[in-house]
Amino acid sequence: MSPVTAVLLAKSLRTFCYGFLGILLPVYLAQHGMDARGVGAAVTCTLIGSAALTWAVRRPAERFGARAALGMLAALSALSGALLIVSDHPWVVVLAAMIGNVAVGTGETGPFLSIEQVVIARAVSASRRTTVLSFYNLVGYAAAGLGAAIVGLAAPRVLFAIFLAVSLAQAVLYARLPGVAVTRTTSVAVGASSALIRRLAALFALDSFAGGFVLQSLVAYFLHERYGLRLETLGQIFFGAQLVTAASLLLAARAARRFGLLNTMVVSHLISNVFLIAIAAAPAAWAAVALLYARQLLSQMDVPTRQAYVMAVVEDHEREAAATITTLWRTVAQAVSPTVTGWVMASIALGAPFVLGGGLKIVYDVILWATFKDVRPRELT
Repeated sequence: MSPVTAVLLAKSLRTFCYGFLGILLPVYLAQHGMDARGVGAAVTCTLIGSAALTWAVRRPAERFGARAALGMLAALSALSGALLIVSDHPWVVVLAAMIGNVAVGTGETGPFLSIEQVVIARAVSASRRTTVLSFYNLVGYAAAGLGAAIVGLAAPRVLFAIFLAVSLAQAVLYARLPGVAVTRTTSVAVGASSALIRRLAALFALDSFAGGFVLQSLVAYFLHERYGLRLETLGQIFFGAQLVTAASLLLAARAARRFGLLNTMVVSHLISNVFLIAIAAAPAAWAAVALLYARQLLSQMDVPTRQAYVMAVVEDHEREAAATITTLWRTVAQAVSPTVTGWVMASIALGAPFVLGGGLKIVYDVILWATFKDVRPRELT
């Protein structure tokens, strides 16, 4: 089995579980007594856990290789699944989500992503990188959509047991990866691209801070509270949203070849944020869902192009540092806003986070283009 095949299979299994956990957990916590502020704080804690794991995994990945680092993360996910099965106490659930890196947004962030994209970058040629990364994200969104579709079909503990089984299957797949490190580095500061990495990380952090206002878990909570949508309906809605997102990724590589990585990232993302802001004013559930789907059709085209861009503008020995640092900053920034979102929803308006998040994302798009329009990748992608 090739490294790319192993990573793709692991990604699809993992995000299948994220698809139902991202919807289930906020509703599950609300059913066990948490209000909007508590749910927001819980999402923040989950993202803090993801950030901590992203920071911790870089050195093992550089020193021992991807197999050891990803195997360790899979073991932690299995422990997370076991905790979810044995206890329904809200803060035990939150702890399990933290150590298991449970995704709470429509797209995955965190330690698995930071290491897997480096595995792919090294396993394929530069000319195929954007295409393979697009497919990597496509299978993730498609699997997450299938996971969302089953959220109302089984009891929570059955779904938690599936998560545990999938975590063990991931460990088996990661055991098929090469067992030696490809490179060793001492510090990103010694890399020729360190300043570039920091600028990218800072801008990605702004985007993620804005995205933290509209994570899938919080959008599910919004639809549940404003329109009274039940768990089964939410599962169907997010199943469709993930499939729309997956379909959009088929266009990302083609658009990048025609218009360039940076232009594809900025234009698709900016238009999607106009739809995001409009959700706040949706008069009915059908309108909110239609705007959500319009947003998802464009909002994630920047994901594989962003990953390919980061891998292409740095030296090979800097890729672990670039991937983990940009992912870490994204996750840390995203961890701040859900708690603010819970307060905003409870104190101002349920729809206010869509305006805040969309507005900040538009600011990010403009600054990103202005800052990097003259920076060219080192390789043809």
